[in-house]
Amino acid sequence: MMCIVLPALPGYVRAQSKTIKGTVTDESGAPAIGVSVAVKQGKTGTATDAEGKFTLSVPQGTVLVLSGLNYESAEITVDARTEYKITVKTKSSNLSDVVIVGYGTRKKSDLTGAVGTVRSEALMERPSSSLNQELSGRVTGVNVSSNSGRPGGRANIRIRGYSSINIQNDPLYVIDGVILNVAGLQNGSTPIDYLNPNDIASIEVLKDASSTAIYGARGANGVILVTTKRGSSGGGKVTYDADFSVGTLPRKLEVLNAKEFLQVEDLAYQNAQKYDSVGWTNGKYTNPRTKRNNPLLFDSQGNPLYDTDWQDEAMQKAFTQNHQLSFTNGNEKGSYGAFLNYRNENGLIKGSWQKRYAARFVFDTQIKDWLKVGGTLGYTDQNEKQVDQLGGGGIVTMRQVLEALPIIPVKFPDGSWGGNDDYPGMEGGGNPIQVLEERLYYLRTQTLLGNIYANIQLANGLEFRTTVGANVINQRLDYYGGRDLNYISRGQRGVAQITNNRYNSWQFENYLTYNKQFSRIHSLNALLGLSWQHVDQFSNFAASQGFTDDYFKFYNLGAGANPQAPTSSGTAYGLNSYFSRLNYGLMDKYLVTFTGRMDGSSKFGSNNRFAFFPSAAIAWRVSQENFMKAVPAISNLKLRASYGATGNSEISAYQALAGLGNYDVVFDGVRSPGIGISRMSNNELRWEKTLQLDAGMELGLFNNRISLEFDVYRKKTVDMLLAAPLPTTSGYTSITRNIGSMENKGVELSINTTNIEQKDFSWNTQFNISINKNKVLALTGGSDIYSGATVIRVGEPLGAFFGRVNLGTWSTQEKGQAAVYNALPGDIKYLDRNNDKQINDNDRMIIGKGIPDGFGTFMNTFRYKNWSLTLDLQYMYGNDVLDRSIHSLEDRQGIANSYKTVLNAWTETNQNTPIAQVRPVPAGYDTNNDSHKVTDASFIRGRNFLLAYTFPATAVTRMKLNRLRVYASVQNAFVATKYKGYDPEVSNSGSPFDQGFGLYDYPKPRVFMMGLNVTL
Repeated sequence: MMCIVLPALPGYVRAQSKTIKGTVTDESGAPAIGVSVAVKQGKTGTATDAEGKFTLSVPQGTVLVLSGLNYESAEITVDARTEYKITVKTKSSNLSDVVIVGYGTRKKSDLTGAVGTVRSEALMERPSSSLNQELSGRVTGVNVSSNSGRPGGRANIRIRGYSSINIQNDPLYVIDGVILNVAGLQNGSTPIDYLNPNDIASIEVLKDASSTAIYGARGANGVILVTTKRGSSGGGKVTYDADFSVGTLPRKLEVLNAKEFLQVEDLAYQNAQKYDSVGWTNGKYTNPRTKRNNPLLFDSQGNPLYDTDWQDEAMQKAFTQNHQLSFTNGNEKGSYGAFLNYRNENGLIKGSWQKRYAARFVFDTQIKDWLKVGGTLGYTDQNEKQVDQLGGGGIVTMRQVLEALPIIPVKFPDGSWGGNDDYPGMEGGGNPIQVLEERLYYLRTQTLLGNIYANIQLANGLEFRTTVGANVINQRLDYYGGRDLNYISRGQRGVAQITNNRYNSWQFENYLTYNKQFSRIHSLNALLGLSWQHVDQFSNFAASQGFTDDYFKFYNLGAGANPQAPTSSGTAYGLNSYFSRLNYGLMDKYLVTFTGRMDGSSKFGSNNRFAFFPSAAIAWRVSQENFMKAVPAISNLKLRASYGATGNSEISAYQALAGLGNYDVVFDGVRSPGIGISRMSNNELRWEKTLQLDAGMELGLFNNRISLEFDVYRKKTVDMLLAAPLPTTSGYTSITRNIGSMENKGVELSINTTNIEQKDFSWNTQFNISINKNKVLALTGGSDIYSGATVIRVGEPLGAFFGRVNLGTWSTQEKGQAAVYNALPGDIKYLDRNNDKQINDNDRMIIGKGIPDGFGTFMNTFRYKNWSLTLDLQYMYGNDVLDRSIHSLEDRQGIANSYKTVLNAWTETNQNTPIAQVRPVPAGYDTNNDSHKVTDASFIRGRNFLLAYTFPATAVTRMKLNRLRVYASVQNAFVATKYKGYDPEVSNSGSPFDQGFGLYDYPKPRVFMMGLNVTL
């Protein structure tokens, strides 16, 4: 349906023919050229000119139909006015769409590279707090892993797999031409998280070498170009968008209730003699029934007084409100706009929230016929209270919720907090509700992002553009752990910490663009430019401990009796780049692109600071050939291929140089600080490079009612930057070197179909699938690299899960075999991989992987008159989750609460089980990373179900509006999966390649949302 923007009008009356004039623009304010304006069921009509204008003589009350090849159809009624301003909606799949590419634009039909595009209309279908979340499932080859359900979330984006082993795998983000510093901010956040997604007009994802090579040194992980909304050239507009939502917990994890917990504790005591006969004889174990005499917890018969559901106590309904207000105005000479945003989001876990205030101002003005200037200035102030922080004991919150004893109340009748330590012999920390109230983790972030540009027309077809951009990020982390929080800050009598970080980035770019057509069959687009960028960072940290009360928290570190030594650090680096691109087209059929970029970085050795990143691409628009005219079913057919190199430089600054560090030396019992060399130099350090080959096909059938895009690619990363281990005799642990290589091979397919298109009803389907296979090709000396529960091994995918194979439990019939391994019936039976009759680290092997084999989206949109219904399904397969929370929630019975699965533990009558016989922790238990903790995490998710109603133009006009739309949606409606945790799409350890690690993750909510979009 076409969106019509009309001022308020009085009711119309029929009259004789009169001359009316109109201006038709698209959503961006650009003239809509060639739109047909015709009398409905009549022969009178005209079309818009090069400025989007038309003139027509018709009677008042006439219904006009507007339609065009590039635009969706709609109807308007002629009233008493003589002039009209109309906004039409562009068909997003049309080949004439203009696509943003690095340092310029191209028509989609002229692209030679693999570029995915998402418009703001699509983003508005699924409102969320960050760009990464909104991009999920929109573009093939782009895997968005949402790692946390906390307000604001935390998401990783991987474009065509992992390109590096131990440096950044995040794509490069470019906002209105400003390159964001690839900085790892507090708690796993990145600079893109602080962009207001309501300001986005379009997103382009550059995937292959042809499209990313223009960004050379930092294009190896793909590039995401974001264009924000500008002013309107068709007069003043006021737009208000709002959404309100409630998030609920989709599922609860099954843990033991009070009765079951005490039964398991009794059973563990009974089995202690079997697994620790010596300790049993020496009186090491006490019958738990003898300690159930606390009248605050038990009645006179030893029955529990409480049966607390800690998940119910810790969770809440999460209310969110989001408001976006924009003012835009302008004409053909210039435009401007102001955009304001307020977002207040509460988390599922009590005490967690996020508040964001954002403002942005833009302007574009044609000062002279040869000079156009413009700019953008955006500011965001975001405050958060987090409970799932990666550091500072962050994972403890959900662990404490799940391990808290059901026999303990939140508070006793006297108002004091209950906790696991109120029942002797327990672990599991303090009261989780107390932790949520008394452990404070406030993250305050202020960002400034802006640029200013000037376009100078030097000659016909020759333009010079100069831009200056800057991104400033200030973060302050305020932390306080209360004096009574067990396992957190009780031992220190309160802990207060303040961390300040400042990130500054500026860039200065200048480039020439030349556009020319020759003899009607040759087209040339040439680009030549240079760029400078500077990035610096400074941080400081102060802390204190030992407080007499909790009053001051982090506001008065001097109140602590034990101040900690302050620390500070600073880094800086710079880049100097030269880039060029040549696009040539012959007869609009044969397209060629050559790109080259020379980058220099201060991070590398003096002999290797500069590197060249070239690429080439070709495309053949087969559908433009004369022999294809005889095949009317094919409306578009294009074949394309590209090959090129891109780079990755996102290591810490100064890695090529020897580093200095702090040392403490004690002389005569007195501590003396000193400075010494802490890192070896490597003057030969050079760029990491990724070579990529891509071949693609674009096919449109039946006037593009069916459109298909297919890509196959191979990426090979060489000279990978690794922290290679050193012999301990060197005095150092590692040195950054260029050793190792890795490849990604994949296939991408997207299909868009218009199944039904009638006047009052339409049905559109979108399906995409991305298949990627990752493999490590070479490593330092061929040796494996171990990181926690993962291994990086030649011939295997990156970050594969590494552990022992769980074969179940030893049965009573296998008592003799179990004895060979110093085990008893009821113990875990592990695979003896090398058959040496012992179980140790040599028996570990790859037991799973978090990287999926494939992922994608299946979405259907139905429109009936003014109603629309969107059903959005997300799927992923071939991925596993290593649920490390099983370690404590299934292995350590009797000292904290457990998963209900321990009720299926080994007994004489239940021997076919993977769960060992219950026993006290001192009696010995297995807690290895093994295959029992790995689950197939393939899933199908009901990502978004949305019902919307757009009020008709006549009704909107009577309300003195230009547009009114209301909608309701359910996000994360369901998840079909074998995984038993909160959500199979999890990755929360903070490692760059740890997708699929579950560890007490913050649950993702099911969101019920209502919203409206209003334009004046």
